[in-house]
Amino acid sequence: MLIAQPRIVQSTSEIVEPVADKHALLARMRALAASIEVEARAIYAQWQPKLRRRAFVPGAWNFAAYLAMRRTDLRPLQTALMPLGLSSLGRCEARVRPNIAAVIDALAAQCNEPPNRPPTTARAFFRGERMLRAETARVFGPADPGRGVRIMVTLPSEAATDGGRLIAALVDAGMDAARVNCAHDDAKAWLKMAAHVRTAERRSGRTCIVYADLAGPKIRTLDVHVRHDARLRSGDHIALVRDLRAAKRDEPAMTCTIPAILDHLRAGDPVWIDDGRVGCVVLRAEPSRADLRITQASDRGNRLKPDKGLNFPQTTIPAPSLSVADREALAAIVGVIDVVGYSFVRTAADIETLQGELLRLGRPDLPLALKIETQDGLANLPALIVQAAGRQPTAVMIARGDLLVEIGYRRLAEMQEEILWLCEAACVPVIWATQVLDEFVKTGIPTRAEITDAAMAERADCVMLNKGPHVVRAVEVLAELLPLMEAHQTKKTSRMRALHTWLHS
Repeated sequence: MLIAQPRIVQSTSEIVEPVADKHALLARMRALAASIEVEARAIYAQWQPKLRRRAFVPGAWNFAAYLAMRRTDLRPLQTALMPLGLSSLGRCEARVRPNIAAVIDALAAQCNEPPNRPPTTARAFFRGERMLRAETARVFGPADPGRGVRIMVTLPSEAATDGGRLIAALVDAGMDAARVNCAHDDAKAWLKMAAHVRTAERRSGRTCIVYADLAGPKIRTLDVHVRHDARLRSGDHIALVRDLRAAKRDEPAMTCTIPAILDHLRAGDPVWIDDGRVGCVVLRAEPSRADLRITQASDRGNRLKPDKGLNFPQTTIPAPSLSVADREALAAIVGVIDVVGYSFVRTAADIETLQGELLRLGRPDLPLALKIETQDGLANLPALIVQAAGRQPTAVMIARGDLLVEIGYRRLAEMQEEILWLCEAACVPVIWATQVLDEFVKTGIPTRAEITDAAMAERADCVMLNKGPHVVRAVEVLAELLPLMEAHQTKKTSRMRALHTWLHS
């Protein structure tokens, strides 16, 4: 017997009277479970040669099942299950098979069918949550009592030269991970920062890991040629050149840190300047230069300056994810760090390269953080997770700055949710990064929108703040906010704590 499909009106949230025969629904659930099992086994078989770490094997099994399940549009099935008081499957990321089995068992009971297997125990049902907590601890160390979500802070240059005062204040405020950005400063400064973190740990009795971000192939403006105080506006033209001598006398022009990008640009390719503040399109590309037309700029215009980020969303970057400079940085600090962040990672082969370098340096088990900030990295996320977590503890950073430029703001909101779901299914922790409490860190006064963003970040496993004059106070506020939100929400699941505000209503 077929299940009567719900009639869905114009608003996708307004669903009218779903009606389903329980026996047909039970058959549908059993067919779903069988198809997931077949597809999941095929996915897992492809991954199996890469799974060298036993702790990740159960997560990989669940991850394969989740990917198999999400190949089907389950919305009509979810709607049919809801009136029966059964799970709608919308929160099963960490426990795909146990969740589906529980629904089948409950449906079978409603159909007066005897159970054909022992019921799933509560311990087995919540195994995925325990594995995620364990993996988070392997990457970030033990959690503070009362707060499961960790706080990471990017260290400024002064953290190496102030005798450890800033780092001590941050650790006291609640920082759990100190981020050393290897795109700035030098090895001497990085080592001093790490030493100050260890001193703060011993003094405070709190754990704070040292997280080092490799710079990766980030392309930046190098030399610029513009009239004094000139601003770029929509419709203006600008040249990207190998050498400023290829620029015309009066035209705005710039060189960049990876000039070989000119060999790969084509007419129509988008280019973004200053981390997405200025948008351009390639009009003409030649070996020595590319002519760009500005398609997006602020009303007041934007100044062109050196050392500003460049993004080429539809162009292959002619540089390895692990550069010579990255290898040198890693060799200098590998002995004092707890996690290495891999910037602009795109393929599983990129991760194999880093893993080979870590093996050569004697730290093959050093935890990795995969920074998802390109379209290729996003598309290859399952393969990246399996390659990394199959060998060592792994986290994923949603690097929302570069990712927004790469995929556009319309897709960013959707994609950051999907990254959260996939990582939970794989039992891999997530770092929520870029502009969290950014105005607060800079000015000491938060905006309404960023407080909401920080609260939503509770669904991740670590939240990253950038450097700024008010960062210590921002850490204190975040350390207060996160436990409040954890009382109400765990990942996608709302927790029904008593609502004290309306206690006497």
